[in-house]
Amino acid sequence: MPDTITVFTNATLVDGTGAQPREHATVVVKGDRIAEVTSADRPYRGQAAETVDCTGRTLLPGLIDAHVHAAAIDVNILEQHRAYPPSLAALHTARLLTQTLAQGFTTVRDAGGADRGFADAVEEGLVHGPRLLVSGAPVSQTGGHGDPRRRTEHAAPAVYCPAVGMRSVVADGVDEVRKAVREQLRTGAHQIKVMASGGAMSPTDELDTTQYSVDELRAAVDEASAAGTYVLAHAYSAAAVRNCIAAGVRSVEHGNLIDAGTARALAEAGTFLVPTLVTYDALAREGADYGVPAANIAKINEAREQGLAGLRHAAEAGVRIGSGSDLLGPLQVHKARELNLKAKVLGPLGALVAATRTNAELLGLADEIGTIEAGKAADLLLVDGDVLADLGLLTDPAKLEVFKGGRRPPAR
Repeated sequence: MPDTITVFTNATLVDGTGAQPREHATVVVKGDRIAEVTSADRPYRGQAAETVDCTGRTLLPGLIDAHVHAAAIDVNILEQHRAYPPSLAALHTARLLTQTLAQGFTTVRDAGGADRGFADAVEEGLVHGPRLLVSGAPVSQTGGHGDPRRRTEHAAPAVYCPAVGMRSVVADGVDEVRKAVREQLRTGAHQIKVMASGGAMSPTDELDTTQYSVDELRAAVDEASAAGTYVLAHAYSAAAVRNCIAAGVRSVEHGNLIDAGTARALAEAGTFLVPTLVTYDALAREGADYGVPAANIAKINEAREQGLAGLRHAAEAGVRIGSGSDLLGPLQVHKARELNLKAKVLGPLGALVAATRTNAELLGLADEIGTIEAGKAADLLLVDGDVLADLGLLTDPAKLEVFKGGRRPPAR
């Protein structure tokens, strides 16, 4: 059976490369691939099964979120395991993935929580969601960002369900880190997540602490590299980020507290930075309503206040800036607001490039997704109106028409 041909005509094309918009563009999709990108003065002459008139609309590459937690189904993640049996948690995760695709995100990198089974379920069509790259369980030191125990608790961290939820693997020392990374790779992780600093939602650390020695981080990087993949690291402070650079981490997540010198070090090393500004904004406004403790809200506000400054340092230094959301539970409906926040520093076009081309480069998928070019996957987002004039259009699913692999997802 021949591939179906769909032709998008009269589009305002923002192709993800960083080029200025092209008016009256035509994009030809054959099967699941982009076959041709042309203009009104060179119209497509072949037959099409469907022609989509894009007059008054912007055509973008499908968005990419490089930092999601699909298995974080509750905002108060420290209590999630007590409230949801694994079977119910899995179904909530499937629903969140479907909602994510409807928001225009056709590829996401899960930064800890979801296992390989969710990625396989998407590929097999059991769940209609974005292309999913999973990290399995993050790797944390004792007392680190991934250790869920309060100061009053002394038993070893419990594992309630290794496949669904927000539990990390606690490992100390080079040998334990190696084993923990190997176990995540064995169970199908596409990449490895480590906790290299304190965090906003953990119970016993501060944002500016460093976690793991460079040797421990390097052990994780070595094991990931041996398996043909890489490490992403949760890190806020300048010292923690510098440890990550020294260890050879591919992408630093958050980085709110970095200074100008650390930003230059990131740029010189070619390390990606994935800011996640929207999660602090959402948690500061709504976290208490979901039971997030006051001590955590205080750390969230600290990160929120310094996030734009960290992003500005990175932009001025020429760091490769990706885009993530890091939202939890019901707050995951706000993913696209991350672009509005980044645009305060990067501008609208720069924010879109971060969430398309740069994220594709980070994920090692630049030949497949991230820009609208012939030969690439037909992951497309059609938006009512002028997106560069109003990024807020991306936050309204009613204004979006999503195509993943050339096809519209089934109606929810």
